[in-house]
Amino acid sequence: MTIPNPPAPSIDGAALLDEVEAFHRRFNIFPSEGAYVAVTLWDAHAHLLDSFDSTPRIAFLSPEPGSGKSRALEIVETLVPHSMAAVAASASALFRSVSGIDGERPTIVFDEIDTVFGPKAGENEQLRGFLNAGHRRGRLMYRCVGDGANQTVQGFPSYAAVAMAGLGSLPDTILTRSVVIRMRKRAPNETVEPYRERTNEHQGHALRDRLAEWADTVRDRIAGAWPDMPEGVTDRPADVWEPLLAVADAAGGHWPERARLACVELVRAAQDNSDTSLGVRLLTDLRDHVFNGADRAPTAVILDRLNGLEDAPWGDLNGKPLDSRRLSRMLKDYTRADNQPIKARNMRTAAGLLKGYYAADLRDAWMRYCPPPVPPLPASATSATSATPDAEPLLTSVNA
Repeated sequence: MTIPNPPAPSIDGAALLDEVEAFHRRFNIFPSEGAYVAVTLWDAHAHLLDSFDSTPRIAFLSPEPGSGKSRALEIVETLVPHSMAAVAASASALFRSVSGIDGERPTIVFDEIDTVFGPKAGENEQLRGFLNAGHRRGRLMYRCVGDGANQTVQGFPSYAAVAMAGLGSLPDTILTRSVVIRMRKRAPNETVEPYRERTNEHQGHALRDRLAEWADTVRDRIAGAWPDMPEGVTDRPADVWEPLLAVADAAGGHWPERARLACVELVRAAQDNSDTSLGVRLLTDLRDHVFNGADRAPTAVILDRLNGLEDAPWGDLNGKPLDSRRLSRMLKDYTRADNQPIKARNMRTAAGLLKGYYAADLRDAWMRYCPPPVPPLPASATSATSATPDAEPLLTSVNA
């Protein structure tokens, strides 16, 4: 008589994630509790990529060296499947690697990413394209393959988990696809255990193997999951966090609640730290510091006021102040309510017939792109150029 093998004991996903978090805490000082939660869930999600429609990048960024970014990446590297260190790797090498190294898709661990996208590195559109495309499952990178004139177009898979570390920031298209952990130098009272590869790496690998085993038990359940998002988390942030929340829900215990708190914390931090595009900054400064209730303004007045603003970029754009040509070029990227480009128009002022811009032409762009305005100053605190009986003032109030 054959005695069947006893069923394998179930794996406590919440307890396992607790252990992964504790492993990070031994060697990493992250800026918040939410960061520990996010990194732990990201490690686990890398074992479940094909259960999701997208994979968030995770980016450890800091303004200064010596903030623990590379160490954080080292610990992640021990916990994810088929890790591939990719310092200064080319886009071609990466998408060919994702197509299969010994039949396995790597988790890309990219240190010193600032050398690729930093201010001295110039543009790197191929790598940016790879990182953007690989965020979504099923996206291919197309390249010509062959010798000489005998070339054929071939699509290479790009879907892969990517962890990055670097100084400064990253292009907006990558930041919006990432969970961003803004690292800091350790304070004197913050201590970590020294990481010794010979003794600690195998501990991370043991956790990695247990994560892989647990992932196999929840893969089917996670593939059909649609986790509830915290209120206000929509669009791209929801795409970023959906896999992590699905992992937390599958683990159970305190992880679903902690994951949603971390989601709100880090999404809000990313919004607070995001650099507004130069175009949106221009629109906002026009609304709040130039027009400020007026219905029109000559180009010369606009330039004078913008270039005189403190803590604004307009007085020094690559060594030159904003001029009428660049102002025109930037505003033409936006449209009026009738979908026509915003352009300077003739206006009669006290100084004669001048070119300038009308608030009515800008109002639709203000509504769509700019953050809510700050409360206006009292009327007594504002000033306008005095009008003459036979001409409009340089800045005319809407209520005039």
